[in-house]
Amino acid sequence: MSEVMDERQQRYRAIKQVTVVGVLVNLLLATSKTIIGVVAQSQSLIADGIHSLSDLLSDGLVFFAARHAHHGPDEEHPYGHGRFETAGTLGLGVLLALAAIGITWDAVGRLFSPDALLHPKPLALYAAAFSILANEGLYHYTAQVARRIRSDLLQANAWHHRSDALSSVVVLIGVGGTMAGLPYLDAIAAVGVGLMIARIGWNLGWPAFQELVDEGLDEERLESIRSIIQQIGGVQDIHMLRTRRIGGDATVDVHILVEPWLSVSEGHMIGQTVIDRLLEQVTEVMDVTVHIDPEDDEEGVPCEGLPLRAAAEKLLAQQWRGIPGAEKRGRVILHYLAGQINVDVYFNLEQMPAPGAREALRQSLQKKAAELPEFGQVRVFYG
Repeated sequence: MSEVMDERQQRYRAIKQVTVVGVLVNLLLATSKTIIGVVAQSQSLIADGIHSLSDLLSDGLVFFAARHAHHGPDEEHPYGHGRFETAGTLGLGVLLALAAIGITWDAVGRLFSPDALLHPKPLALYAAAFSILANEGLYHYTAQVARRIRSDLLQANAWHHRSDALSSVVVLIGVGGTMAGLPYLDAIAAVGVGLMIARIGWNLGWPAFQELVDEGLDEERLESIRSIIQQIGGVQDIHMLRTRRIGGDATVDVHILVEPWLSVSEGHMIGQTVIDRLLEQVTEVMDVTVHIDPEDDEEGVPCEGLPLRAAAEKLLAQQWRGIPGAEKRGRVILHYLAGQINVDVYFNLEQMPAPGAREALRQSLQKKAAELPEFGQVRVFYG
């Protein structure tokens, strides 16, 4: 448990460090590009400055989400706080979409009003080039940490930084083209920036939304999980394999089919082995729930409504009353299979010396139990 908490703390510290660096860089870029865009009369550079401002706001969102997501499970959040990251990623996608709409709307308006077109100056070129270098460096730094700690939220923010670098490339082309005598190119570049931002917002927001409505792991990962489980001794088959993503992690819920006559402890041991193997071998998996099934409950006759032990033993006692030797029975084991209760009855061998009497007793017990539809096979053991 302490190792898990340690890992969460390290994850939080890594995200915090990356976010602080991002805040400083984006604060510089948002301020410089917006001011230079106004001074150098470049609409696309002003739009790019707004994009950097959205990066600055997203850094704050990342920090807020990471601060809550690193906490472990509690009474209100039994599966931890990982989905704070997911919610933050969705919020970031929405933020990008809103920025894209605003930038595109303004640029399209200027395209239809030639008098409103701006005429950028050479200073805008230098600002765009600096923005490309700064944001590309920030992207690689953030993405490297995101891969190391498996953070979708940080990966989303890395792509936000790259979108700013790409939009600055468009700005560079737009400003250069306008200065070369194509007055519409700066506004067209601003529209291009807006569309790029919108696409990235969609690519971030939609998967996060899918996760919030309990999207599972992809088929390739599911196949890997199936393969691991099926290689474990005692597992005959698996069904009802379900997963759900929680931030950078995932939970697994699976039913495994085992030999129906196993002891409870052996079935539990097989289930525990499934849990241990998945936690060890599948990186994303942080919680596993295993259901032990003695038969395939998707195809078999359900045992719903059958009496539990106290009621079942009472019914058997009534049926077996008057059978010679039945009152000497010891342990009784009930097997709920194929819609009936199969019964194992144990007797002390010393109390049943005659072999013929043993078979007669088994037949009598079976015959009387079979009069009740709840009961199936009766097996008699001596020891």
